[in-house]
Amino acid sequence: MGKKIIANAAIVLLWTASTCWSYGCAQSSTGCQPKQAKADPVEAILSQLRLRAAKLRSYQGQIEYLFRQPLLESETLQKGVLYYQRSGKKSKLRVNFQTLKHEDEKEQKYIDHYIFDGVWLTRIDYQIEAVQSRQLAEPNEPVDAFDLASRGLPIIGFTKIEDLKKQFEIKLAEPKKDKPENLVQLRLKVKPDSIYKNDYTSVDFWIDKKLLLPAKVVAVTTQDDIYEIKLLKPKVNKNIDEKVFEVQIPKGFSRHVIPLEKKKGK
Repeated sequence: MGKKIIANAAIVLLWTASTCWSYGCAQSSTGCQPKQAKADPVEAILSQLRLRAAKLRSYQGQIEYLFRQPLLESETLQKGVLYYQRSGKKSKLRVNFQTLKHEDEKEQKYIDHYIFDGVWLTRIDYQIEAVQSRQLAEPNEPVDAFDLASRGLPIIGFTKIEDLKKQFEIKLAEPKKDKPENLVQLRLKVKPDSIYKNDYTSVDFWIDKKLLLPAKVVAVTTQDDIYEIKLLKPKVNKNIDEKVFEVQIPKGFSRHVIPLEKKKGK
């Protein structure tokens, strides 16, 4: 899972700078004439997001994951809880999906857990009573757990903010009257040389104005499928019990371990 941001002046710290036209203007009879620096709202937003992400130690909240396939007129909605914790260079992420709803059918219990520890991705599938652990990085070169997760789900904006401009053309979306006032939106268009070019064509990204953290992502794939992820009722930098991230294999479940594929020449 690893690949796969808005503003109102009221919520983002846009800045202007005043400068003197020349070194000696302080001695001019008219004084310095202020020159307004044209602020880039996207840059201001990314800067604030970058600062907030750098201070993120833990995150806990509800997650809603909607997958739509317009061509097949099909959609499924999964709901659950997301946990994230970071200490130094080590991080862990767990997503516990608890229910599933297919189109107009009744919501049903559907337990499916994903655990990322920077090296391993483990899935505990309660439907088929099986556990799969896939190694995605070397033990001495762990990847941030959110980065691992985004390889399969378009959860962006928590890490590597500086990389967004490399992968996307980013524009500020026009505010709409029917949209929540607590969110601001960026539109991300995948660049031709982006690592996401084979996965997505566009990504719409909403940020919580108060928390300055991601609240919603809508991504359109190259196959015209749509991923929509909502992060609700967040708790930021609160203590999370380490046991939450433990991989406990239920009795009777089978387990399949897939080691990291070695690169050629190594």
